[in-house]
Amino acid sequence: MKVSIFGGASPRPGEPAYEEARQLGFLLGKAGHVILTGGYIGTMEAASRGACEAGAHVIGATCDDIEAWRGTKANQWVREEWHFATLRERLYALVDGCDAAIALPGGVGTLTEICALWNQMIINLSPVRKPLILVGEGWQKVITDLFTEQGSYIRESDRSHVRFVAKITDAANLINGNLK
Repeated sequence: MKVSIFGGASPRPGEPAYEEARQLGFLLGKAGHVILTGGYIGTMEAASRGACEAGAHVIGATCDDIEAWRGTKANQWVREEWHFATLRERLYALVDGCDAAIALPGGVGTLTEICALWNQMIINLSPVRKPLILVGEGWQKVITDLFTEQGSYIRESDRSHVRFVAKITDAANLINGNLK
């Protein structure tokens, strides 16, 4: 499977969030999955690095908009670059190009990726339901608060598209079919 890994750009090598993303990339790569990330720094770099260390293929979705804003290029562990002009094209490449997605801690960009995939699943734009796994207490609190505050706007069937796990090993086990 192609697994998109969403997450923030802030984590640096040696920091716990970076090392967890690296471990996730390694676990998924070792299981034979192709890893698809946003292609740049932080979580994207860490997951790409871990997958590469496991011998997996790594795809990085990049774009002119981010490169002009941040002044960066794809990280060194990207083996195949999908380059787009706009952030919007990049976003939908990450969402449409995957068979499953895992969201690690992140900010507005990560939330956008989660919501884009989630909304497409709700309105059946994908012929197959893709696993959307959110890792950590942060996402669980954010989404649970959304359910609480927006109540009737989010049907139970819509809520069922999102799966919460505490640890990256749980996310990898779900993707690998070892956890139901």
